[in-house]
Amino acid sequence: MKEAFIKHGASRVTDDDFKKVTEQADDIKQKFAAGGPLSRFYLDGKLLLAMVGDYYRGTYRLVPYWAIAAVVFALLYVLNPFDIVPDVVPLLGFVDDAAVMGVCLSMIEQQLYDYKGWKESRNEG
Repeated sequence: MKEAFIKHGASRVTDDDFKKVTEQADDIKQKFAAGGPLSRFYLDGKLLLAMVGDYYRGTYRLVPYWAIAAVVFALLYVLNPFDIVPDVVPLLGFVDDAAVMGVCLSMIEQQLYDYKGWKESRNEG
């Protein structure tokens, strides 16, 4: 999985995609909590969902749009059971999801660190 794939996906993110991530946050969390290759992203996934929610509500806008759009794309990718490798394929179905999450996290590491600090400063950490 390359950054170009995520950048391309992020360039197509719409307001409806932000809404879908916030409305389906519990379903996305379940993907991380279910175990397997995505369980290592559980804490980061929760933080990413919180960042998208705060951005969507206008509470936190200190993140560049490209970064928040990359997060939305990655979370929707994880949510979609029919992505490059369908999730119904045992184990392999989640490997592509894990790759997208890993690349996304490496791309937005500083922005996520900044958001976490902001959240902790508000005693919401």
